[in-house]
Amino acid sequence: MKRYTAIMLALLFLTAMLSGCRQIEPNDKLSVVCTIFPQYDWVRQILGEKAGDAELILLLDNKIDLHSYQPTIGDIAKISACDMFVYVGGESDNWVPGVLKEATNKNMVAVNLLEELGTAAKAEEFKEGMETGDEGEDEGAYDEHVWLSLKNAQIFCRIIAEKLSSLDSGNAEIYQKNLAEYANRLSDLDFEYQEATDGASAKVLLFGDRFPFRYLADDYSLDYYAAFVGCSAETEASFDTVIFLVEKVNELNLKNIMVTESSDKKIAEKIISESRDKNQKIIVLDAMQSVTSSDVQNKTTYLSIMENNLDALKEALG
Repeated sequence: MKRYTAIMLALLFLTAMLSGCRQIEPNDKLSVVCTIFPQYDWVRQILGEKAGDAELILLLDNKIDLHSYQPTIGDIAKISACDMFVYVGGESDNWVPGVLKEATNKNMVAVNLLEELGTAAKAEEFKEGMETGDEGEDEGAYDEHVWLSLKNAQIFCRIIAEKLSSLDSGNAEIYQKNLAEYANRLSDLDFEYQEATDGASAKVLLFGDRFPFRYLADDYSLDYYAAFVGCSAETEASFDTVIFLVEKVNELNLKNIMVTESSDKKIAEKIISESRDKNQKIIVLDAMQSVTSSDVQNKTTYLSIMENNLDALKEALG
């Protein structure tokens, strides 16, 4: 990983130097490749009315999880030739430095979200009762789910708008206008989250699932328990883990068990069946790891999902 990190930093420095060299000419089509949906939608919102003039590509478009994704030859070709590539930058993206090194467009602008967060990036957190896997998890790994913070989203959108404006200065004013409008919407929703969590009667979430929401929980001072860390590939919880979570449900008198959108709900159902009251409701928080272009055509946006998540949080926290 140290070798990858060194290459990544060198590439980021190089792309920063070259970002002003490549200008989109009137007859050119701006090409932007994003690994996951939140990035894709942020770019789309900032492009606004110019989105139809750009080639905007979502790589994870078949419900494959970021943590298990490996690029195809076609994906690599799209990245290699694009003007701007936006990716998360965690261990799931350890294939990226090699692809960037061989990219045919040497003036490509690469946006590494974790790198942009700097010291605000959080390490994967192991909470009491969590599974660690047969071989343990890498406790030094960063939590990759940076997009689940509305505060982070505002940072990322500003950076994306700056990069787009640098590449396509002729439309920079449009991009900055769209950024200002979108940033206000993100900020307003962030305020609604803060207001809802401040007024909540409970401040604890319990997940019968993995927990990719640490950035969101930390934003609003929420505590949590879960079966697995956010990046875990585990799907089966041990007896000890289930019993620990059952005891927490009973101790805290929790009325809801949380899962992500990709959960089969089996662990949550087991916790409920072993709990004292056996009547908890299962509530879904969407981590946006299975959104496709078909969903986008059906009007799904980053904000619409975060608004639905706010409704789910209000219900869960009572």
